Amino acid sequence: MIDFSLFPSPCYIMEEEALRKNLSLIKSVADRTGTEIILAFKSFALWRSFPIFREYIQASTASSPYEARLALEQFGSKAHTYSPAYTIEDFPEIMHCSSHITFNSLTQYQRFYPLAKAHGGISCGIRINPEYSEVETSLYNPCAPGSRFGITADQLPDILPEGIEGFHCHCHCESSSYELEHTLKHIEQKFSRWFSQIKWLNLGGGHLMTRKDYDIEHLVHLLQGLQARYPHLHIILEPGSAFTWQTGVLASKVVDIVENKGIQTAILNVSFTCHMPDCLEMPYQPAVRGAQMGSDGPHVYRLGGNSCLSGDFIGFWSFDHKLQPGELIIFEDMIHYTTVKTNMFNGIQHPAMAMWTRDGRAEIFRQFSYEDYKNRMD
Repeated sequence: MIDFSLFPSPCYIMEEEALRKNLSLIKSVADRTGTEIILAFKSFALWRSFPIFREYIQASTASSPYEARLALEQFGSKAHTYSPAYTIEDFPEIMHCSSHITFNSLTQYQRFYPLAKAHGGISCGIRINPEYSEVETSLYNPCAPGSRFGITADQLPDILPEGIEGFHCHCHCESSSYELEHTLKHIEQKFSRWFSQIKWLNLGGGHLMTRKDYDIEHLVHLLQGLQARYPHLHIILEPGSAFTWQTGVLASKVVDIVENKGIQTAILNVSFTCHMPDCLEMPYQPAVRGAQMGSDGPHVYRLGGNSCLSGDFIGFWSFDHKLQPGELIIFEDMIHYTTVKTNMFNGIQHPAMAMWTRDGRAEIFRQFSYEDYKNRMD
């Protein structure tokens, strides 16, 4: 049990034991299927925890020069890199830090492959778009009509251009193995005629295999079947959320209680728009420890952030007591897609980042100050 008194407020707190449990499950899937499962930095990049990750996996995926450099310098291996568009200014850094580079379009490939070939030691691929996805939130659907991601089967020549050694496909978001099964049918139907010309197939992220209701045995069966059908292909998965799903919290405190038209809002020392942006973008109502979602209960509050954005609030929660200033409010499952997406809008204090170790210690990774805010504006 985390001792919250040992941490500053507000604070993201990762639990080492929960992280290792996820990593062990992911490694078991990789070992049983012969696939490579790597960490997507777009979901999580808290590099002080990378020594733990390296006990279970060997690589990561990047989508920018900064992420690729983090992979090389902090994760200790070159990145599998994909970007919607590389620039001539950034590409030398990308090549230096990458083992694999995936291009989003044939024009990007034609422009940059000669540089990658001259550099040497880089396996190049192209992103494909099977024109199928079951992601319902349009903001997160990479295969929506008119998507800017990847090329469709009708755009590929019968013989792949020189140097294309792999296909990369991303169609999922917190998805099940059954959605992967449906997706694979579309990928194979549209793109398998080129599989003999490539060496690897990257199935992207969104495979939420650490969720409690995820059918691991079905996933293993799918991947083993895919490998049996195409034994020459190296299969890669790059989930983000699965690694850090349910591995930690955002601990905050009540600052004030205000009431307007019968609605009581507990204002916190954190912000949804700054520190939990997916709650507003996705949108979804996060779980709060010790509270029930909804307006049925003895003490109902809307939770509000401490920024000046009018919409910096979300949901209604019922508590079994009246909230008081200074009281601890814990948001569950706030490690993935949080620290990588936070901002300092309004000069709001950024939560500290920390870990509760498996031997019961509070390890503070980073606390932020005015200097961090000022230097971003410099």
